[in-house]
Amino acid sequence: MQVITFKAKPKVIFGTALALVGVAVILMTFVTNHSAGSQQTSASPVSCATSEERTAYLESLGWEFDGTSEKEITIPSEFNRVYENYNAVQKQQGFDLEKYKGKKATIYTYNITNYKNNKNVLANLLICDGVLIGADLCDPSAKDGFLVALTNNETTA
Repeated sequence: MQVITFKAKPKVIFGTALALVGVAVILMTFVTNHSAGSQQTSASPVSCATSEERTAYLESLGWEFDGTSEKEITIPSEFNRVYENYNAVQKQQGFDLEKYKGKKATIYTYNITNYKNNKNVLANLLICDGVLIGADLCDPSAKDGFLVALTNNETTA
């Protein structure tokens, strides 16, 4: 059996450890910055102040529609389980309603005509101060009801 010994001065050991810690910090910073940026899907605010901007946004996602309605709402200051679940859908698209608690907003609802064979599907755009802060696609019927992200485009196949 052979034994190899290694003798180093304390300054060399401290310098090596300090260099390794520095490299680890740089790598961790790089990884966390790049993985956090890849999770967000909506990089910049979407202006939806006018009817033209709203229809252009829906069309850019491949949706065809007819008819529209609008409704003023106030986003609750405290979220219940329903709003927590709704906000989870929003976060999938890069939106977060937490910032808008207690604020007034307008929901614009469009009748989607090209979602599979389903004619009950609605697209909702949630607008605050002319900026899109949330969106969803839903079928409010009791039989086939669902609520998904607006970007979940499943048009006729």
